[in-house]
Amino acid sequence: MPLLWMAIGFSVFITLIKILKPKIKGKVGEFAVQMHAKLYLNENYVLLNDCTLPDDFSGTTQIDHILLSPYGIFVIETKNYKGWIFGGEHQKMWTQKLFKNSYKFQNPIHQNYKHIKVLEQVLEDVVDLNLIHSAIVFMPDCEFKTQMPSNVFKGAAWVDYVKNYSEVVISPMKLKRIQRRIEKEVLEKSWKTNHLHVNNLRNKREGS
Repeated sequence: MPLLWMAIGFSVFITLIKILKPKIKGKVGEFAVQMHAKLYLNENYVLLNDCTLPDDFSGTTQIDHILLSPYGIFVIETKNYKGWIFGGEHQKMWTQKLFKNSYKFQNPIHQNYKHIKVLEQVLEDVVDLNLIHSAIVFMPDCEFKTQMPSNVFKGAAWVDYVKNYSEVVISPMKLKRIQRRIEKEVLEKSWKTNHLHVNNLRNKREGS
């Protein structure tokens, strides 16, 4: 009987690991971006993490990071993939090749475009929407095998892209207003919010 319970417990543990592994991988990538911001950006930059916003189309949109600065607003999508990455700006799906296996995933530029459109709805009466920029950040463990668009990066290289924007275009007062507006609209960080977002994604896939 003890062996039976041990086997059941081990089976449950393995199942939980399989379920949580993608979430853990994603959080590792997001944590890396947070560390990059702390190490390489000064107090002029404010990083908002894991922002779930209401979306009229799909219910909710989850943005990994929103970086606020006097030089612009940067919406950052993080991808923690290993292996070879193949993709083009206009391709619907990109490919991850890991050893002999290939996996398809949504073009993260398109994915982040949807995030930006939702953020634009939140900020349309507060800021010039041309000041919102997209950045895609892969972790260093992967290798790009095709020419990547100019806003797709590995590791901390995204920081240099952000620093290329050096002209002050948003006043400190307006920046505070933008931050307050986003924080007002962002859903509370909780299991309930995550569960709602996952269900919305599932319903969207089933309806497409």
